[in-house]
Amino acid sequence: MIGKISGRIDYRADDHVLIDVKGVGYLVYVSDRTMASLPGAGEAVALYTDLLVREDNLQLFGFTTLVEKEWHRLLMSVQGIGAKASMAILGALGADGVSRAIALGDWNSVKAAKGVGPKTAQRVVNELKDKAASVMALSGQTTAPSQSVDVSEDVVIEPVTSAPAPTAPPGNAAAQSEALSALSNLGYAPGEAASAVAQAMGDDPSLDTSGLIRAALKLLAPKG
Repeated sequence: MIGKISGRIDYRADDHVLIDVKGVGYLVYVSDRTMASLPGAGEAVALYTDLLVREDNLQLFGFTTLVEKEWHRLLMSVQGIGAKASMAILGALGADGVSRAIALGDWNSVKAAKGVGPKTAQRVVNELKDKAASVMALSGQTTAPSQSVDVSEDVVIEPVTSAPAPTAPPGNAAAQSEALSALSNLGYAPGEAASAVAQAMGDDPSLDTSGLIRAALKLLAPKG
């Protein structure tokens, strides 16, 4: 599988870019949100990619972070969610927004994506709610793909299978650190995140990273 592409943008279309890698052009589909973050034609770019294999077609989808790529793979595992719907959800909410919506059971936010109806949105939340915290923990450990290579001399395509499965570090202190990092990536202020994590850990000291994030999110959810 083609797991990452580094090269120069040859051209940009509405839903995809053509990336020139040493004279070979790779057409990579991206979400609206990712497209808005990409540089212009002729500029260097690096994207994590996921290859969709069909009988009559091969399509590459590009992502700025491994978390976004992981959500794409999980979203496509839900019945009724294909690549187009997955990219629409990620384009509307972003990876962090998807994490928050699914962790909190907010299917209305998922429904806001173009082409996603209420029943499908509810199915997404119900099927993926137990996986949200784990992906959020991954968000505290990953960064955007490196663009430090000189793409005119050393452009690479790296074969990988998938994003590494996130695991909770041993010990409550490590779990709290990972939970705080994930909540910070979701935009919560350090003070409110720390308070929620401390309360959640006080309520159940046995919580691992995923459970701690899930419990903290419930405490941070708007009341009403």
